[in-house]
Amino acid sequence: MRFVIIGAGRVGLRTARVLREEGHEVTIIERDETKVKRAREQGFSVVVGDGSREDLLAEAGIAEADALGALTGDLNVNFTACMIGDHYGARTIMRIDEAYREGIYRKYAHEVDEVIYPERLGAIGAKNALLGGTIRAIADIAQNLQVVELTITNSAPVNGYTISELHLPADATVLAFGKRGQPLEIPSEDLSLEDGDRLVVLADFEVLSDVRQLLVGENPDLAAANADAGGVN
Repeated sequence: MRFVIIGAGRVGLRTARVLREEGHEVTIIERDETKVKRAREQGFSVVVGDGSREDLLAEAGIAEADALGALTGDLNVNFTACMIGDHYGARTIMRIDEAYREGIYRKYAHEVDEVIYPERLGAIGAKNALLGGTIRAIADIAQNLQVVELTITNSAPVNGYTISELHLPADATVLAFGKRGQPLEIPSEDLSLEDGDRLVVLADFEVLSDVRQLLVGENPDLAAANADAGGVN
C-alpha cells in the first residue's frame, strides 16, 4: 500500500518506519529542515514544504495514495491536508492534541476517516488507523505477547456464540468486549458475538493466527501470514 505522511516529528517518523518495515511505500511531507534531513538520512522520500498545500500533496503522490496521515502538531495543517486527501479518494487520518480531544473530536470526527491522539496511542495506533481493517495491534507487551483488537465478521466461526461459549487457545485471553458502535467493557458471559462486535485479546504470537481464524474468519494461510506481519490486517 502507498501512504503519504504529513510531518516528520516523533509520531510521523515512527509511523513511517513501522509502515515501511511492513513493506508499504511511504512519502513524507515536512517543512522543518532538521526534520527533513533526519527523515532523508533514514531513507525516506521527503517533499519539503507545507503539507496543507495541494501542489505539494500532488508531488508526494496523493492521487495514488491509499491513505494520508496528517500527523503534525498543527491542527489547521492536519485538517486542510485531510480535506485535500479526501478529495483525491485517500483514507484520511487526522492527529489532534490530547488537550483538544473532546471539542475537536466532536467538531471534526465526521469530516475525516479517523481522529487519533498520538499522546495516548503512539505510532502503532497511527499505523492501525492508516491501514484500517478488522484487526488492530494495540501494544507489544513483551517479545512474544501482543494486545490486539479484532472485529467479528460474518465469516468468523464464533459468530453467534456467547462469550461463555468462546474457547480461545490457552495462550490467549479476552481483555475487553464492545458491541458494534458501543464502548469497550469487561464482557458478560451471556453477551453474543455478532458481526461488527470487537474483542480485545492478549495473545502469544504463536497462537495469534489461530485467534484470527476464530474471530475474523481468515483462512489458515492468510491468518498465519498476517500474524507474522505483526497482527494487523
